[in-house]
Amino acid sequence: MGDVFLASYLIGLREGLEMVLIISVLVAYLVKTGRRRQLPPMWAGVAAAAALSIGFGWLLSYVSSTVLGGPEQELFDAITSTVAVALVTWMVFWMRRTARRLSGELRGKLDDAVGLGIGAVVGIAFLAVVREGLETTLLFFASAQGATTSSPLLGLLAGLATAVVLGVALYAGAVRINLSAFFTVSGALLVLVAAGIFKYAVHDFQEAGVLPGLTTTAFDISGTLDPSSWYGAVIAGVLNITPAPTVLEMVAYVAYLVPVLALFLLPGRTARRTATPATATPATPTTTTESSPHVDAPA
Repeated sequence: MGDVFLASYLIGLREGLEMVLIISVLVAYLVKTGRRRQLPPMWAGVAAAAALSIGFGWLLSYVSSTVLGGPEQELFDAITSTVAVALVTWMVFWMRRTARRLSGELRGKLDDAVGLGIGAVVGIAFLAVVREGLETTLLFFASAQGATTSSPLLGLLAGLATAVVLGVALYAGAVRINLSAFFTVSGALLVLVAAGIFKYAVHDFQEAGVLPGLTTTAFDISGTLDPSSWYGAVIAGVLNITPAPTVLEMVAYVAYLVPVLALFLLPGRTARRTATPATATPATPTTTTESSPHVDAPA
């Protein structure tokens, strides 16, 4: 379905599951504390966050495809891609560091909001979800640049749908998933996607005339790497290797990928040696590592 389907699916799955788990924490807490009347305001906040994220995505697409053109469009795409890379890099490390206490923080904020009224509950739900939504939109826009088919959108929707199904199943206690392992693997794959986006950003900067070396290729394997083949799609979609990248593109790709991936994986190894493995259970679907938030099952 195209070389960007896999990357878009991963973005939708990873970011979508984070959003679903956050919503699950809010819903479970309101249900367990007998505050079901606060559920409609909470869902209103979630809906507002989703609407803003979709609107942000439309705005990015409109500005890139309609308002700008030529070098200005390339420069806009390069800047948004660079911001997306910085954002996803911060996000994967932030999630590993703060996920263990995320549930407690959300509950505390929700407790305070309930005391302040409906508007505060809407605001807490909105702020808890909108960060993930805007993150997803920007990352998806950056990864789908240059696509000429609906594959990126289909991949994103498929990933989000999978995340919703998994999240609901976890909430209901119907499945057991090692969330720690999931977020570690998906985080590493997102680093690969981010490296490819950074590589494309450098190429856009070159096309905009900001960086030199547009015609200086590092290698040319267009004769052996068929983009239309299944293996070509996997390589391009996951590893973001194109048949004829420039030297500066490959320098940026390696300079980002090697240190970031190493730093991301090293804490995971330490955590696995010092913490016992945990899976989401029917009673309390939670993990003990820093890679996933605590989610209570409904009462």
